[in-house]
Amino acid sequence: MAETSAGGKRASSEDMLEFEIEVITREETEEDLDRMTRKLLSELRQTDIESANLVSVGAAPEGSKGDPITIGTLAMTAMPAVLPGVIDMIKAWAGRKEGRTVKFKGKGIEFEGSAEDLQKLLATLAEGKKKK
Repeated sequence: MAETSAGGKRASSEDMLEFEIEVITREETEEDLDRMTRKLLSELRQTDIESANLVSVGAAPEGSKGDPITIGTLAMTAMPAVLPGVIDMIKAWAGRKEGRTVKFKGKGIEFEGSAEDLQKLLATLAEGKKKK
């Protein structure tokens, strides 16, 4: 899907960055992790990202209800320009409860660290895309 960016240029799917976001917590149950992941998903969907979804592990076994998901993992697609605000939102979300961290995985990268370090990495990736 193409849309107009702030500079008036048309954005294409090639401009999008795709990430998996893994929620890591010291919570004891899978239910707690699933609840927190779904809460983060809900908040992400209220931002200007292109899409955010739970990560599926494939087809459900015959006779089961619903799609199997990887608990604690989300897939996100966004334009580089909106990522700083999204990163700030995720940082605030993680800081609301002791013991929460978030790991980002993207094309050829895996990152776990501070939001500031991630913003620097994203800026580098976006600059690399512009040079292609």
